[in-house]
Amino acid sequence: MKTIQGFLNLQRLFTSHPLTSDAPLRAWLRFAKWQLRSRLQEEILIDWIGGQKLAVCHGMTGATGNIYVGLHEFFDMMIPLHFLRKYDLFLDVGANVGTYTVLASGVCRATTYAFEPDPATLCRLKRNIEVNRLDERVRVHDCALGACNGEAEFTVGLDTLNRFAGANDAATRTVRMETLDNIVGNAQPIMMKVDVEGAELDVISGAECVIANPSLNVIELETVPTQCAKMLSRHGFEIGWYDPFRRTLSRDSAGQRTSNTLFVRNWSFVKERLLTAPPVEIFGHEI
Repeated sequence: MKTIQGFLNLQRLFTSHPLTSDAPLRAWLRFAKWQLRSRLQEEILIDWIGGQKLAVCHGMTGATGNIYVGLHEFFDMMIPLHFLRKYDLFLDVGANVGTYTVLASGVCRATTYAFEPDPATLCRLKRNIEVNRLDERVRVHDCALGACNGEAEFTVGLDTLNRFAGANDAATRTVRMETLDNIVGNAQPIMMKVDVEGAELDVISGAECVIANPSLNVIELETVPTQCAKMLSRHGFEIGWYDPFRRTLSRDSAGQRTSNTLFVRNWSFVKERLLTAPPVEIFGHEI
């Protein structure tokens, strides 16, 4: 039953995704090709966007989504692609294997601070930095981010779902924890993505100076506790939705579904950047 449900979920993804809805059969062919190749090779270098590559292994759930549909989190990923510019500073909190880092530093040529505490995932992140020759643009921080400096228990072997450990988690390890304020210091980030499996409040609590810095204009959060929303609102951030096809930034969702919540400050500046970004070509779509 799980296999059948999995195929049904893929069918829904392929027929509804903006980059594959017009040709779902091609997505299925990419899926089939990947399933075969990934069982014969330990690692496969996939040609991706803007001349970048992804080093992908079997079982890397989030990364394989990019193989099938181009951008697994389409609306969320198009924001850095259209917003970031060369020499900007992007904070990739919960970088996992580095897909957002590759988009930011590889395609947009921005500088990235990438944060990933899990050692196995960290190796894959560094591999994607290596294959795209992004060492000079990416600074990797092998720590968890929280409300204070110290140590934390972190889960092991859950791929994109690794997180701060709970009482019922059997496989854990102790990792170093720092605050984002402590690491960023006087740097001037313009955009931040936070995907830390429910620990967003801890990250935001340790990032008061970063959030107060007027250089930061775009934040993407996977989960938004009430305290996070209130803190961001105090600093002038509002929830927004971005349509990359029309290049429009709106306070109205118009039914759009995203994986992350977008927070925007200095709307006129952000809108102008999104509107004037060069187009990105993905699967024959120029967006």
